[in-house]
Amino acid sequence: MGLTPMMQQYLEVKDRNKDCIIFFRLGDFYEMFFDDAEIAARELELVLTGRDCGLEKRAPMCGIPYHSANSYITRLVNKGYKIAICEQLEDPSKCKGLVKRDVIKIITPGTYSDSNFLEETKNNYVMSLFIENDKVAMSFADISTGDFQCTFSDYDITTVLDEISKYTPKEIIIQDNINTKLLQSIKERFQVSFTSRPIDYFNDNAEENLKRQFKNFSSINFDIVLLQSCNGLLNYILDTQKTILTHIDTIEYYHIIDYLSIDINSRKNLELTETLRDKSKKGSLLWVIDKTNTAMGGRLLRKWVEQPLIQKNSIDKRLNSVQEIIEKNYLYEELKEQLMDIYDIERLAGKVSSKSVNAKELLSLKNSIGKIPKVKDLLKGFDSSLLKEIYNKLDCLEDVFSLLDKSISYEPSLSVKEGGIIKNGYNKDVDELREAKAHGKEWIANLENTEREVTGIKSLKIRYNKVFGYYIEVTKSNLNLVPDGRYIRKQTLANCERYITPELKEVEDKILGAQDKLINLEYDLFVEIRESIEKEIDRMKFTAKLISEIDCLCSLAIVALENNYCKPEIKEFGELYIEEGRHPVVEKMLPRESFVSNNTTINNEDNQLILITGPNMAGKSTYMRQVALISILAQIGSFVPAQNASIAICDKIFTRIGASDDLAGGKSTFMVEMWEVSNILKNATNRSLILLDEVGRGTSTYDGLSIAWSVIEYICNNPSLKCKTLFATHYHELTSLEDKILGVKNYSIAVKKLEDDIVFLRKIVEGGADESYGIEVAKLAGIPDDVIDRARSILERLENGDSASSNMEHINSNYNPNIIKSKEELNVKEAAFSAIEVEKDIKDIKKETIEVKPLEIKKIKEKKPNTNIQQIGFSDIGKETLLKEIASIDILKMNPMEGFNKLYDIIEKAKAL
Repeated sequence: MGLTPMMQQYLEVKDRNKDCIIFFRLGDFYEMFFDDAEIAARELELVLTGRDCGLEKRAPMCGIPYHSANSYITRLVNKGYKIAICEQLEDPSKCKGLVKRDVIKIITPGTYSDSNFLEETKNNYVMSLFIENDKVAMSFADISTGDFQCTFSDYDITTVLDEISKYTPKEIIIQDNINTKLLQSIKERFQVSFTSRPIDYFNDNAEENLKRQFKNFSSINFDIVLLQSCNGLLNYILDTQKTILTHIDTIEYYHIIDYLSIDINSRKNLELTETLRDKSKKGSLLWVIDKTNTAMGGRLLRKWVEQPLIQKNSIDKRLNSVQEIIEKNYLYEELKEQLMDIYDIERLAGKVSSKSVNAKELLSLKNSIGKIPKVKDLLKGFDSSLLKEIYNKLDCLEDVFSLLDKSISYEPSLSVKEGGIIKNGYNKDVDELREAKAHGKEWIANLENTEREVTGIKSLKIRYNKVFGYYIEVTKSNLNLVPDGRYIRKQTLANCERYITPELKEVEDKILGAQDKLINLEYDLFVEIRESIEKEIDRMKFTAKLISEIDCLCSLAIVALENNYCKPEIKEFGELYIEEGRHPVVEKMLPRESFVSNNTTINNEDNQLILITGPNMAGKSTYMRQVALISILAQIGSFVPAQNASIAICDKIFTRIGASDDLAGGKSTFMVEMWEVSNILKNATNRSLILLDEVGRGTSTYDGLSIAWSVIEYICNNPSLKCKTLFATHYHELTSLEDKILGVKNYSIAVKKLEDDIVFLRKIVEGGADESYGIEVAKLAGIPDDVIDRARSILERLENGDSASSNMEHINSNYNPNIIKSKEELNVKEAAFSAIEVEKDIKDIKKETIEVKPLEIKKIKEKKPNTNIQQIGFSDIGKETLLKEIASIDILKMNPMEGFNKLYDIIEKAKAL
């Protein structure tokens, strides 16, 4: 007993597409079998049934109606599955035996192009990643819009992660021998599907394939690794779409250094396009500045935020355009009115290319193009260079509009194979068939009357049957009146003769099958129109880009106008000066006029590193972030939330803000912090902007303060660095560096103390904070009053110079373990002990200067408080195994990160002894 022919056909298709769920067309349904059925039933909540397949057991089966497949496909693709659409390639009514079937398209997370289910203002990228000979090449494509971009550089995991964070692709094509460490790093940070392919998939005929696809391709600037990455991506697009997509005909190569570099951690910390908490757009910088009126404008503005400019001329051109739109806001209102009615021309062009566009969408395309002449007319009123450029380049596509206006009905049917899509008057045959369908009986009656008059046969009748179709019937008594030649005898009966005429057959052809003929003719004409439009895709894409740019500039203008932003002065080098700067997002979240603005002056000389002290919750992080966001806004070409601003262009922005860990990867919060600081120090330049918050807080006071101190020295003294830096810290000891290191300037968050409470004034003032206000912040956070009161008592004794031991005796006398009655009292004791330890560490550091000599480790006195906790110094480590491990380390064979990891591992082992 073997498989049925149909099931054999299914399994052959499945064998060629093993990593896909097969949507197998049977009549009006897509059916799924075996494992595919079980997956689809579970994920789509379908009823799992069975079908006889020729085997002893029935094949698991589930299905969906083909006309509603898109919603099901979307759900599966969003879960990371790939769908292979297997269609019937023959009309079942016209073939004998098994209908031919094959896959006509493969839908994957990165190649899904149905605009009805994609985010309007966000690209859907598929990426190709290829690494060879210490080079990495990355290419990105959005099938729905036709974008195809690529870059390459020396291989570095950080570089790869940063580029992925710009594009956030849904799918990545990788070579099957890819570095596993890199792959794991990507998986840890991004929700993305992977598709693995052999090396030959990237190599074969790379240059020829790219020349054939891209009209602007030139191999001069393409490294071999870049060729392979682009070729792999192009092959994947062709494999999944099963057709050549004519709208993907331009390849854009860019250098990573062409744009402001913002690493993955900084993008998250600054919440450029989505929030850290719930990944939503609301609460991000993009949310504030996105007032675009078109979907394609929204996508371009997101790209501007992801890739700010670093060329002064390009930035100034945008700023001047924004300024002029603000000044001529009466023209903006008219522009906005036109832009609001423009549909997504980019994705409509993509649908034309993929042959998936319908008549309603062509009507939307026509209506959108119809708005462009008015947009161009309004642009005449602007004088700034960028708006003038757009005006001169803007193609109104009059010929495309004219064709669509003449051909497509005002209310076309949704399906292109149901008729009703071609406008009356466009095609003579369509008009006649439509007339025949509507007026067939009237035509026959009129022809009958005409024949009676011509022949003089008053009893002449035109009748119909399924055998002969329409015919003229004449009684025997009137046969002498039948005209010679024109009447052709078809049948002789006992009392009459039946005839046909050329005129009657012509009418019959129009009437019989008029509906089917009309539908087929309309579809053929639609295909002709679509092909004509497809030839103009380049022009449509270029026009869409210009409309998008206008939309973005208008958005930046209205945001500046509504929020009282100022035009920043852009400088190649020098000072970053902000007067009365505000955080663009926070001020939108707060009640009107409640945000406290602040000034900022940073340069590469005497005000290079701003050391900010002050309590938690006072606004240090908000202040630092606002400086970075104002710089980014300026380099986007936007006005900024300030009274006045002069911005020196940054090449890179780095942030180390907030606590996070990677426990699954074996890294604590402190380890992650050190990794991020290491990345910053290795990659920043003297044109970079660095934001560092609480460096060193994840370890002991000695270690943390030493690391923070050393980082400041490195940033300020390293000739290749010396970049603009905002450094927030709780280590008040660092304020002494203002007099020791050139470029360090002390600032603090102003605080007003009212008896036992404090008020955060949110104002940055010169000078270091006079105290930490930690106990007051603890009170605001809701720590029990007993703990707060006790902490104040302990702090008072410490500030009066009491020794740690005398304080411990005092604690023990008041908190005898034998008389502890509650968990709250235990918390009081632990909190008091912690306070003593921290304050003692700080006082010890104040009293002495730590000098670390080669091969010498400073001994730390063993502390034995009346608890089970013990601190053990390095002088107590005598375990032979650990010493042997230390002695066996070959530091010269380690890179800095490996060395740091090894040191961290040794410290952890030492603590456990």
